[in-house]
Parts: sequence; structure tokens; C-alpha cells
Amino acid sequence: MIAALTYFPLFKGLTHFVNPALEQYQQKVPITVAATDCNFHIFIGPWSRQTPCDRAKDFLGKAGLSFTSVPAMGTEAVVTKIGDIELKGWDEPKYREALKTTGYPAKANLAEVNWVMTELLLVIMVIYVTMVYGPIAAFLVELFPARIRYTSMSLPYHIGNGWFGGMLPLLATSMVATAGNIYYGLWYPIWVSIMTVIVGALFVRETRHTRIHTEQL
Repeated sequence: MIAALTYFPLFKGLTHFVNPALEQYQQKVPITVAATDCNFHIFIGPWSRQTPCDRAKDFLGKAGLSFTSVPAMGTEAVVTKIGDIELKGWDEPKYREALKTTGYPAKANLAEVNWVMTELLLVIMVIYVTMVYGPIAAFLVELFPARIRYTSMSLPYHIGNGWFGGMLPLLATSMVATAGNIYYGLWYPIWVSIMTVIVGALFVRETRHTRIHTEQL
């Protein structure tokens, strides 16, 4: 629950302390994407139909830029405004040139990085990980009887880490492209965290007095 409450300020803090130029750029240069033919893509492959809107939003999201989605303008498939520059249709070189013209910082300036605060924020997030992985081995061992322990531990553990964790980059990227907010993908781990709190509070019981060996040894 602590992670659910602090993910947004932590990641916004990383932007502020690691790349303040990007934060300032977003404040000074508003970006809008006008289109209606936009899709929610999770798995991109030869079968995917990527519209000009999809490509424009994907480009902006990968550049770490938030934008506002507005209704389509006229007959154009997509019209993107980066500051005062209006781009009609999808043309990657023109998008890159527009970002360069408006002063977009392609990468963080190491001289501007607040290393102390950056390390502190990263340490906090590592502590969150240790709070989970520290007790999880003993917790899982006590949660199931010894007779079925391997299967009962392995199945949920790999579903949680493999499926829920493995899908995070794909879903978070898709959520960012759809919403136009570079932090919107954080809602995925936040909702997973909230779900674990509910499940843990309602269905997981203390196993301290439960006998885990059912057979006489």
C-alpha cells in the first residue's frame, strides 16, 4: 500500500532531480495530438495496424513527453502541435526536427543531475523490493502444506512475476501512449499493489499455528 501511495511522487521526483531540463521543457512547450483513429496496442507485430495517430503517440511517449489528446482536425489523420509548430500527418524526421527546434533535451545533462536525491529515491524503491522479498520465502513455505508445497508455491509465484510482472512494460507503454501522460503506466503496478492488499487482508490467514507436515516422519 505504501508503494501505491508513493509511486507518482517518487517517479515525478526522479524526473525533477535527474532531468530538470525535460521537466522545464514540458512546462514551456505544450503538446497536443488531434486524431480519432487511435488504437490500444499491447503486442506490436506484422499483424498490427498502426495508424498515423498510433505512431505519433508512440514517438512522443518514447521521448518521455506528455501530451493532450484532442478531437481530429478536418480530414487529417493526425495533427500534432509541439509548441507553435504544427505537424500534419506522420513524418518522423519532421517530428524530430520540431523537438529540436523547440529545445527538447534529448538526454539528461549530467551536470544538472542531483545525485544525492536521485540515489535517495532509488534507495527508497529498493527498500520496497526488500520489504517484499525479505519475508516471501518463509511466508510461502508456511502458507501451504508440505505435500503440495512445490506446486502451490511455484504456480502463483511465476504467474505473479512472469505474467503480471512481465506484462508491465508492454501495458505501461500502451497506457502512456493512450493517455498521453508519461506517468500513467504507474497505474498498473498501483492497482496490482492495491489488489494484493485486499487479497491479503481478506483471504490470507496467519499460519503460525498451522501444521505444515501432515505425515508422520
